[in-house]
Amino acid sequence: KVQFINGSLQVSTKIPEYASSGSLGCFGWCLYLTSMFFVLATFPVSIFKCVTIVQEYERAVLFRLGRIVDKKPKGPGLFFVNPCTDKFTKVDLRTVSYDIPPQEILTKDSVTVSVDGVVYYRVHCPMLSVTNVKDAHHATKLLAQTTLRNILGTKKLAELLSDREGISHDMQGSLDEAAHQWGIKVERVEIKDVKLPHQLQRAMAAEAEASREARAKVIAAEGEMNASRALKEASLVMAEAPGALQLRYLQTLNSIAAEKNSTIIFPLPIDVMAHFMNRK
Repeated sequence: KVQFINGSLQVSTKIPEYASSGSLGCFGWCLYLTSMFFVLATFPVSIFKCVTIVQEYERAVLFRLGRIVDKKPKGPGLFFVNPCTDKFTKVDLRTVSYDIPPQEILTKDSVTVSVDGVVYYRVHCPMLSVTNVKDAHHATKLLAQTTLRNILGTKKLAELLSDREGISHDMQGSLDEAAHQWGIKVERVEIKDVKLPHQLQRAMAAEAEASREARAKVIAAEGEMNASRALKEASLVMAEAPGALQLRYLQTLNSIAAEKNSTIIFPLPIDVMAHFMNRK
């Protein structure tokens, strides 16, 4: 039903009220009563054709002379069927999982990717799933494929790789709205895998490696700058205390001797050598 409310267009859906058995007409009732007479005449043999069992997870939509008998489906349990005038269609209410085959999609930034996913849905209204569409499951599967291509075609590659949850939510809402008229409830949609072309994978790997190398160089430069500042501060401290340099020499010798080296180079200050040279 489409109507304008406060200047805005609003669309509302309502389950149609199907005709009951009272609208069969005079000729229809005559056929039905005649068939019931044959059923009673062949009793108890006909009982095996008249009683049908519906499982707990199923519902049966009953047609009598081409018309729906009741507004609600039959089941679960036993119900009576006239084999001459009645036909029924069983509908499974359990959740169905459907693997969307890989779809070749051109993203908004002109990148070709292959994307697959999975859809979980169930029949929430057996009457609509039987009367409004020939095959509700097949229609929902085709709709899931086209919806995946349409939604991902409006996304960039970066959004596709980073915002899978948001894309799944948008796809679920679009599917649920479109399949509602078929009596289908879409419970969940998930993006399984995004396959990129090999050339694009190599390009992205090279870009990531270059970015990591750039960050490593920046970190190394910052370390060198901090080390130079520390050396500058140490040199200022040693300049104020001349004996600190001799202690540093002895500490260096101690660390070298601990490694059991055969050759030890002992540095001497130039001012000490100049003192002996002046005495000569």
